[in-house]
Amino acid sequence: MFQNKKKAITFSYDDGVLQDKRLIEILNKYGLKCTFNINSGFLGKPGHLIRDEVTVAHCKPRECEVKAVYEGHEVAVHTIHHPQLTKLSTKKIIHEVEDDRKALSDIVGYDVIGMAYPCSTEASQNDRVVSLLERFTGVQYSRNTISTYDFEPQKDLLRFRPTIHHYQWDKLFELGEEFVSLQTDTPKIFYIWGHAYEFDIHNDWDKFEDFCKLISGKEDIYYGTNKEVLLDPDLLDYTGAKLHSFRKRKPFEK
Repeated sequence: MFQNKKKAITFSYDDGVLQDKRLIEILNKYGLKCTFNINSGFLGKPGHLIRDEVTVAHCKPRECEVKAVYEGHEVAVHTIHHPQLTKLSTKKIIHEVEDDRKALSDIVGYDVIGMAYPCSTEASQNDRVVSLLERFTGVQYSRNTISTYDFEPQKDLLRFRPTIHHYQWDKLFELGEEFVSLQTDTPKIFYIWGHAYEFDIHNDWDKFEDFCKLISGKEDIYYGTNKEVLLDPDLLDYTGAKLHSFRKRKPFEK
């Protein structure tokens, strides 16, 4: 499991913004891996957001840049246009998810099979949406926004809950110290998520790098993308999680 290790750390960052480049520089410096959830319909578009009364850039890389920017990490689905999935028709849900998956697969040159739900969990995940993902898309796992604050593996991969959002800094460092010192005979996963533009709000880049220093370089920890960690064959056997069969999906062809 996890290349003969019991503990694994993985990151997940949403929206596919230009701040991802700086984030990746930090992750690469410390040997950490991340999954980046991207809206293919917004690639190349400029924009901004106001958070905590601060205006931050929310610009997207161009399609021609995506493969190079995210090399060494994983690209995953975030829907084409970031809608509230629970408000859409069946046809539109499948279109937003599966066509995003197909577009991203063409861009990066491998079969994209991961996802993070857009918007809040309540707005984009319910039993109907999850059922449609399972029956009509090639998505094999999808993260919501409900923190567990623990490290326990999960069986339901289409309702996967992260450990914590990075912006809960005190709790994040507390969990980081706990995970690093943890001795375990069973698999444990530390899953951190967020948006890279959030580091610009209060200029928290140095704080994030301090966290990466804390958790990196440990011989008993595996550092992988969401796919590498969540779909580890031994972990699937341990949890009893099942990958769904998507018969409509053809083998990926470049």
